[in-house]
Amino acid sequence: MNLTQIHHVAIIVSDYKKSREFYVDKLGFQIIRENYREDRGDYKLDLRLDGCELEIFGIAGAPERRSYPEACGLRHLAFRVSDIDQAVKELSDMGIETEPVRTDEFTGKRMTFFFDPDRLPLELHE
Repeated sequence: MNLTQIHHVAIIVSDYKKSREFYVDKLGFQIIRENYREDRGDYKLDLRLDGCELEIFGIAGAPERRSYPEACGLRHLAFRVSDIDQAVKELSDMGIETEPVRTDEFTGKRMTFFFDPDRLPLELHE
């Protein structure tokens, strides 16, 4: 098998408009395509960030995350940043809270977490 990279990650959100604004307007993802799937009654938003794709499915009535943060399935999404202090400031300026910055015990790099509108953990990692 010749896997070359991860093509995309998909998440289900409870409030499509709020999540679209969060990922596009606040985090800066670019929209590839946006579709309402009438037969399923949901939205599918394909986003891109530096060659990686994120699929967002807006499904009304989807069950909430069962536990935090250690439910089976996706644990968190991590984004690499060159200056964690600047990234934390930018999030703060948008009203997005972050956890205190700490050092990853394995990589020695600085990191922190913040959350999307559905409380999905998102990580910043230098």
